[in-house]
Amino acid sequence: MNNQYEKYKRVYRMLSTLVMVAVEAAVFWYVWMGYYNVDEVMGAGFTFAKRGNYVMLGLYVILLLTFMNLYGASKIGYQKLTNMVYSQSLSVVCVNMVTYLETSLISNKLVTPLPLMVMTLADIVGIIIISSLLNYGYVRMFPPRKLVIVYGDYQEAAQSLIEKMNSRKEKYIINDRIHFSEGFDRIAEKIDAHPQGVILCDVPAELRNRLIKYCYGASIRVYVCPNISDIILRNSEDLHLFDTPILLARNSGLSIEQKIIKRCMDILISGLGLLIASPFMLVTALAIKLYDGGPVFYRQARATNGGKVFYITKFRSMIVDAEKDGRVIPATERDPRITPVGRVIRAIRMDELPQLFDILRGDMSVVGPRPERLEHVEKYTAEIPEFAFRLKVKGGLTGFAQIYGKYNTSAYDKLKMDMMYIENYSILLDIKLILMTVKILFMKESTEGFTSKKSADMERAAQLEKQSGPAEGEKED
Repeated sequence: MNNQYEKYKRVYRMLSTLVMVAVEAAVFWYVWMGYYNVDEVMGAGFTFAKRGNYVMLGLYVILLLTFMNLYGASKIGYQKLTNMVYSQSLSVVCVNMVTYLETSLISNKLVTPLPLMVMTLADIVGIIIISSLLNYGYVRMFPPRKLVIVYGDYQEAAQSLIEKMNSRKEKYIINDRIHFSEGFDRIAEKIDAHPQGVILCDVPAELRNRLIKYCYGASIRVYVCPNISDIILRNSEDLHLFDTPILLARNSGLSIEQKIIKRCMDILISGLGLLIASPFMLVTALAIKLYDGGPVFYRQARATNGGKVFYITKFRSMIVDAEKDGRVIPATERDPRITPVGRVIRAIRMDELPQLFDILRGDMSVVGPRPERLEHVEKYTAEIPEFAFRLKVKGGLTGFAQIYGKYNTSAYDKLKMDMMYIENYSILLDIKLILMTVKILFMKESTEGFTSKKSADMERAAQLEKQSGPAEGEKED
């Protein structure tokens, strides 16, 4: 790559993180020593000595690094500046809340939160200023990569990907494009002219494997849009029983011990959630009932693990009989069927809270693919047989596609995200996704379900995937 500083990207990110943590830790040290580690708060004779203060500072730094890593707040240059500031601010808010509880436990009473509140505001101001400076330095030091895209017959997918990457012009520039039909030699020439990277989108398996190996030999970065078979193989187990490498894809969903632990987590989290949310749910129920006198809850048949049918429970946000005669009418952004109360509870996700009862009963899980309406399952499974793979686990209140997908994410990409969750499942992943849900609560939510337009995209993508297979040696960067 022409940029002589490219190899220092990781170093820059690491140093940027250290700067942010050092500044926030210094602010905490000032507030801790000046407002909390004093006789008026801790009690005469109970203030921390030098080592105790260092322990508090160390715990604060560890919490900062943990939450920053969880919310992606340490990825300068990777995220957009606004997302970066939001992630860092959310990390600080979470850490300061934990620190307040920690300080109250130590002092054996509820201490005044005012110094920590002022500290949080100061942190956020500092985050905006420092992140802007660090991001400016990153953009100046590391110019965007100039890439070439090799695309298949599904040109809509390639165009969609190009538009997404063009939205990050500070990071990527699609400098050229070529259709796979032009052949390996011609494509190799294009790749040689773009040593900064190549994108492979819906390229037939045989050619894709050759191109990946070619780029590997030339140390050229490759961005690949995976298909379903790629995702299934990503978490395969290595078998070393013979002198021939073998990958084992068990394809059985969750193990029995994972199911037991997951169910225990569901009971604990849904029970605690209902206890905490009950006052808000009561106010919401009263508001719905007083507005038009209709039913408080809305129930609808959905499909979950193994195709089992259950009735999902939500607060009613639309007028009574919004879908007359059972006809499916997808909600739009300014749908007149949504009541004034419904607009509020939808905006703050309050309409989803009754699903905690579904989780407690065992019909749903806290984390999993979004349970779909029966007509959607029937229609899309007929078009895309792989759609049924989502039913290997229980449907969830939150999940991989709900968190990482966006309002304009295609249905087929959401299916891939659900498969990534199933094939990479772990208890730690569930915990991470639950904590990540806090972040998306204040961001635009991805659209639930599928529209007819997305259906067509999904069907077309699946048909083309039949022409492809998993790439050899493929690995995500």
